[in-house]
Amino acid sequence: MKAGVCYLVGAGPGDIGLVTLKAKECIEKADVLVYDALIADEFLRWSKADCELIYVGKRADNHALSQQETNELLVEKAMEGKVVVRLKGGDPTIFGRGGEEAKRLADAGVRFEIVPGISSAIAGPAYAGIPVTHREHCSQLTLFTGHEDPTKGESRLDYEQLAQSGGTKVFLMGVQRLRLICDEFLKFGAEPETPIALVRWATTGNQKTIQGTLSTIADIVEEQNFKAPAVAIIGDVVKQREDINWFEGRPLHGKKIVVTRTRSQASELNKQLTELGAEVLEIPTIKIEHPDDKQEFVEGVGQVHTYDWLVFSSPNGVERFFDAFFSVYDDARSIGGVKIAAVGPGTAKKVNDYRLAVDLIPDTFVAEGLVKAFADNEHIENQTILWVRGAEARDTIQTGLSALGAIVDECIAYKTVPEFEDPNGAKGRFEQEGADVVTFVSSSAAKHFFALNMPFPDTCKVASIGPVTSATLEVIGKKPDVQAEKHNIEGLVEAVVKLCSDSE
Repeated sequence: MKAGVCYLVGAGPGDIGLVTLKAKECIEKADVLVYDALIADEFLRWSKADCELIYVGKRADNHALSQQETNELLVEKAMEGKVVVRLKGGDPTIFGRGGEEAKRLADAGVRFEIVPGISSAIAGPAYAGIPVTHREHCSQLTLFTGHEDPTKGESRLDYEQLAQSGGTKVFLMGVQRLRLICDEFLKFGAEPETPIALVRWATTGNQKTIQGTLSTIADIVEEQNFKAPAVAIIGDVVKQREDINWFEGRPLHGKKIVVTRTRSQASELNKQLTELGAEVLEIPTIKIEHPDDKQEFVEGVGQVHTYDWLVFSSPNGVERFFDAFFSVYDDARSIGGVKIAAVGPGTAKKVNDYRLAVDLIPDTFVAEGLVKAFADNEHIENQTILWVRGAEARDTIQTGLSALGAIVDECIAYKTVPEFEDPNGAKGRFEQEGADVVTFVSSSAAKHFFALNMPFPDTCKVASIGPVTSATLEVIGKKPDVQAEKHNIEGLVEAVVKLCSDSE
């Protein structure tokens, strides 16, 4: 049996951009990924197709597995000779039980590594505009956990020392015990007017910050029904927030946006929405699979050099086509002198990724626009065209180009099927919390989303990427509130920003 290994990996505080390169490398090679709550969907997409995903998350008193059960799971999977990644929010050894997991692995003789991550104790204040150290205010930083109850005799925290020491104090997991913690500080001589801030869901689009003093913050938390998870910062550095709060003013901050694109394709839309401050819920409703007749598809790819034109109507088709092409040919020049047309810039960019140029892109990024572009710019009578498409594609390109006199062969590269997996609970969150906007980038995604029969709040808006998707939504009975002027991801993002701005 080959020797296994377990990586105890810090996933950072929430913002996908704060994960380390080594963490990403570990996830990509994992045979087993054991992950917590609050882990971004993007991390799960980095894993191999055959990676075993095991959720062991903890939320308040609701634990998928106990800590001891998690420890034994890591040992069991590693002893099977597998590469195991234990993915933990923040840093695995800062109040993350990573030390306990490492000790159990060591006792079992399992090889392991600890991969540090950025802790919310540092990132949370920074994203709230609060530097935890500042030479005009402090030169000392103290971290402690708020998870202990300071009224219990067995508490290991010395609140007298904490209250009397200088500098910044940061504590995690203390919202439920905030009043007790503040009372302990005041009892041991801390100034009642000492500034304190709490940052909830730090570094994510749902981040919220409240401020007060040691004497007032508990009342503010109760009045605003402020809940965990949150990081608390005590000290004069909190005053810096007034000048350097940079994160919470972005145009989509505080907005919850649903992305329904396939799991493998959601990253670009997710990234753009997140950069504008949105909290993104990924609810992929379809996934891409091989076509029913794989042999016919491969034969079409193998004969591409015999055609005058190669037409792509989706990025999925491009990716599937070239995966098959390079499994047959070693040299890109084997594609011959065929010209290439793409239905829009997103599809064209995917072609460019393979270092090939696109000869024709329509002004309007739909099938009808592509047919018009051929009619206006090319003479294709008696020319041969290989159209690479999905199994569910409309026949507009086939009939339109045939009407122009072309000889059109279809090459079915993939099919879409329903996506039932929900590895990070996004469907459940949508059902419980709703959202501000649900985005749709295809008719297929729209059909499958509403087939789930999830409650759809009256206040939730619908954004469509283009007229074909909009027409499908109208048939379903959900006329879009906004349609992208440019029928691509950038256009959809612009439409969402405008919709949210107009709704305020």
